[in-house]
Amino acid sequence: MTYNPDIHHRRSIRLKDYDYSQLGAYFVTICTHNRECLFGEIVNSEMELNDAGKMVEKWYFELTKKFHSIQCDEHVVMPNHFHCIIQNVGVVGADPCVCPGNDGQTRRFAPTNLKLGEHTNHMGEHINHMGEHTGSPLRNVIQWFKTMTTNEYVRHVKNDGWKRFNGKLWQRNYYEHIIRNECELNQIREYIVNNPLKWDLDNENPRSKSHCRGRPMCLPR
Repeated sequence: MTYNPDIHHRRSIRLKDYDYSQLGAYFVTICTHNRECLFGEIVNSEMELNDAGKMVEKWYFELTKKFHSIQCDEHVVMPNHFHCIIQNVGVVGADPCVCPGNDGQTRRFAPTNLKLGEHTNHMGEHINHMGEHTGSPLRNVIQWFKTMTTNEYVRHVKNDGWKRFNGKLWQRNYYEHIIRNECELNQIREYIVNNPLKWDLDNENPRSKSHCRGRPMCLPR
């Protein structure tokens, strides 16, 4: 898959006044602090997860248990970062971020922002006066994921001798892209699946010639 700056730009592009609890799909990337390789290695163009990498993957799938409006899509744990697609579907078992058009083709839509009479529950999910869930704010989902993975990593450092990290496990920020249609969703899925194949050229690879040393955010190729 060729680099598309509209899809793969991983600089933080959060939209001002955009409600990230809206139903839809988000391409998310989280990097380890100082881009330290902690989760395994690429062998023959395939990612071989160590125990820490398997732990990260485990907590990704736990998101659906903690946040009932969230569904997990394509993902990959890389040596020092994590790509995933998070689907915010609102009501459990539904996929309201995809709707049929008049021509029979499916299209994604962005619902309106929180309205009068809506509130959030203890998981951060928006609920309107009819009791319908509109979803969990993305920042709450990512923060919970970071907290749970960090806590478990620290326990294994103490009990099982996992490699120590300096200061914190994850970078403070994360990068996301709002997926706007089905075609873009499939392109990003392909990019995620092929990410291990591109490791030698990946800007996150500290051994890569294209590694962006000193820059807080890099563009994947």
